[in-house]
Amino acid sequence: MVSLLYEQIYDLEDRLLQPEIRRSREEISMLLADDFVEFGVSGRTFDKLQVVEELPHSPAVPVIIEDFQVKVLSPDVVLATYRAVKTNESREEMRNSLRSSIWKFFDGRWQIVFHQGTRTMESCKE
Repeated sequence: MVSLLYEQIYDLEDRLLQPEIRRSREEISMLLADDFVEFGVSGRTFDKLQVVEELPHSPAVPVIIEDFQVKVLSPDVVLATYRAVKTNESREEMRNSLRSSIWKFFDGRWQIVFHQGTRTMESCKE
């Protein structure tokens, strides 16, 4: 059960990072709960409407998920944490941020209700 849950949540987090999903208001809307809140790496706070409107216009940057973990908080709520590594096209410069998301299962599917990105001080070269 935990392994299946881990895979489901990983796949959902990964979907949110894919350029084709990020460009689709419909896809984003399905993944975000109506009461979604994000504390962005920029320090800004976003709600669902802002993300659905702004994300399709954001530049797509390749992101690698590392150190992914899922913690069950209740039968229908999980916390996902991971390191997101953003790379430029030549993959020379890499920027890391720590990410945490709370996912809730309702209406027969998982939706994200909270997300936070915290930029780390480390910038590394491959």
